[in-house]
Amino acid sequence: MIPPETHLQIGSLLFEGLDQIDLTGPFEVLSRIPNATYRIYGPNAAPVRDVRGLRITPDATLAEAPRLDVLHIPGGQGQEALMRDAAVLGWIRSQAAGASHVFSVCTGALLLGAAGLLVGRRATTYWNAVHLLPWFGAEAVDARVVIDRAEDGRTWLFAAGVTAGIDGALRLAAELRGDDAARAIQLGMQYAPEPPFDSGTPRSAPPAIVAQVRAATAGLTARREATARAIAAELGIPAP
Repeated sequence: MIPPETHLQIGSLLFEGLDQIDLTGPFEVLSRIPNATYRIYGPNAAPVRDVRGLRITPDATLAEAPRLDVLHIPGGQGQEALMRDAAVLGWIRSQAAGASHVFSVCTGALLLGAAGLLVGRRATTYWNAVHLLPWFGAEAVDARVVIDRAEDGRTWLFAAGVTAGIDGALRLAAELRGDDAARAIQLGMQYAPEPPFDSGTPRSAPPAIVAQVRAATAGLTARREATARAIAAELGIPAP
């Protein structure tokens, strides 16, 4: 836990085509953390649209961001377009180097991988992309939230797909301000999910539904796999 008198700078990356829940789910938690400033940073000041068309406006640009204590990288289909964006990847590397906590949600983990930051880490991501993590040098873990504590003292948190970002953010809040602070945030949000169907993972969903979702995203998955292989070769990471 970080001393409560220490003010925290918390920042999230915003980009075109992200999944808004990867951003706004954690936002509900991170924006409530005591003695902290939370802001959203985009490559430029223009609004973006999430993968379903929701318009979101950044608070400031990447260049205007201070040194962040907590870096949050969401995912979504638009992640693929940033996998070779030198400016964005450079910003991620720079901010991660100074942050005490780095937190990815869904395929935001692949952006960390493209930045060369997953080598030797235990990580998770969206269920239909978790098999790509070893191409970035990570140990893929089948869990909703994974915490990896680095030897340099930094803490890396990885949430699986979409709604797992809320769980990951609550775990992060506990890391930063203690369990009771996280419990108070959870209660304030009335976060007590009772999903109507047990279909939230490929293990529990009916096989026909899993096949349907895989088929709908087959093209994107193939592009992600090709990108992962190419980046692994460039980074000198042995093929898994």
